[in-house]
Amino acid sequence: MGKVSASLLSVPGYEKDSAGGSHIASIDSFLWAIISQLLQMATQIPASTIAEHASKDSCWIVVHSKVYDVTEFLDEHPGGSKIILKYAGKDATEAYEPIHPPDAIRNNLAVDKHIGEIDPTTFVKVVKEVTEADRKRQALMEARPPLDEILNLHDFEAVAKKVLPEKAWAYYSSASDDEITIRENRAAYQRIWFRPRVLRDVTSVDWSTTILGQKSSLPVYISATALGKLGHPDGELNLTRAAGKHGVIQMLPTLASCSFDEIVDAAVPDQPLFLQLYVNRDRNITKKYVQHAQKRGVKALFITVDAPQLGRREKDMRMKFVGDDAGAKVQEGQSDIKKNEGVARAISSFIDPSLSWKDIPWFQSITSMPIILKGIATPEDAVMALEAGVQGIVLSNHGGRQLDTSRSGLENLVEIVAALKKRGPWPNPNFSIFVDGGVRRASDALKALALGASAVGIGRGFLYAFCSYGQDGVEKAIQILRDEFEMNMRLLGARHLGELVPEMVDASALHSHAGLTPNDSLYSSIYQPLRLAEFRDAKL
Repeated sequence: MGKVSASLLSVPGYEKDSAGGSHIASIDSFLWAIISQLLQMATQIPASTIAEHASKDSCWIVVHSKVYDVTEFLDEHPGGSKIILKYAGKDATEAYEPIHPPDAIRNNLAVDKHIGEIDPTTFVKVVKEVTEADRKRQALMEARPPLDEILNLHDFEAVAKKVLPEKAWAYYSSASDDEITIRENRAAYQRIWFRPRVLRDVTSVDWSTTILGQKSSLPVYISATALGKLGHPDGELNLTRAAGKHGVIQMLPTLASCSFDEIVDAAVPDQPLFLQLYVNRDRNITKKYVQHAQKRGVKALFITVDAPQLGRREKDMRMKFVGDDAGAKVQEGQSDIKKNEGVARAISSFIDPSLSWKDIPWFQSITSMPIILKGIATPEDAVMALEAGVQGIVLSNHGGRQLDTSRSGLENLVEIVAALKKRGPWPNPNFSIFVDGGVRRASDALKALALGASAVGIGRGFLYAFCSYGQDGVEKAIQILRDEFEMNMRLLGARHLGELVPEMVDASALHSHAGLTPNDSLYSSIYQPLRLAEFRDAKL
């Protein structure tokens, strides 16, 4: 038959015989392997060719060694065209990864725009310049307190504030407008006082529970937070692995940096996962996403209902995430977002502002998962949710990131429980109330549970844990909460969660906002006040 190239000796269907000769084991598989290899070689594009497509009229980018023509997508990109043009004709992987799941470009760009792969022999990987800020962060990472010196969730936040890049910290920590609500979320817990019972045998206490039919080692779930890779290379996988190891339920965010399937694949068998959903303007996309989640075993759907438009988060906006000019030549008349919109708005333009109560039956028709409405803030809407036949609500103001001066979920809890009690027997086994925002200690969770919450969500606390220490940080955070639950339940005289009753707390000052909140020194020391617009020349 003649000589066969060394590269073909490795293809399926070509085998060596015992004498060192070669023969074709399967002509079909051999020919297909040759064709596949030739096709791959044909679609390998030299870097010089890619560099020729570096304008608004013809824009190619490279992501994970794949070449894409994004010319027609420029004006549709949620982050605006300018950030793409910055990488026109170049490798955009480093900028792409923290903001997008790995499969985002493949799923959202037409197949005919998938040009091929970059020729690795012509590709010179751009080495990111190590800045002074990078060196400082690395030094801070090496000087972090050891994990055994981390005593509470505030400690994780303090470490994250030091080690995160400025843009990541601005995105994670920011809240809307004057950031009154984010501070009130925390302050509300300080206005509730315990009324402990004594002389009870608290040798053994149990803080495990069931959340929407799923066993949990804590009356706490990991609430969804977006863009985990801004803070750690493994992003949300840190949460999934730690949650699976310790029996805690994780809520997967729509805007995760890791892909949905990547996160689910990282879970241990039978690990319960919930899904947070931003509803897409294209309902077919939403339907496909929800049904895929159910097929993959997700146990509950949390529909975000308080974000028809994302709030103005000024710390994030001042970072000018989209960049100033960064070498991108923007032509006159080009559609683009404002350069100071920040990360949040850059990734959220797909969210449907027309979402309304009339859509609830449609969601009930496309999934059998329990449906929870995330972002309820009034007794009126809580009653409507019950009457709509959903399985629960989250009293949430989006971590203070939406309508500023909204009341805390904890403050709303008292009125909402009272309203639901008037509608029928309470607690209702078919309807759950969750609370998130401001929870930093087990004592906070116990106050919410005593007032009628089924469980509480913690978002930033776990986020800062993995930003600071990766998966180990999340595991440490879970252990801290366990220790706090054990101590506080003993001191409160509650041997299991069923013994938490409203009489164990004094909430009489909850609705009083004038001077009745004790100073929370740990939180206050971490909170970074807003700043105003600054002159460009510091000497003026």
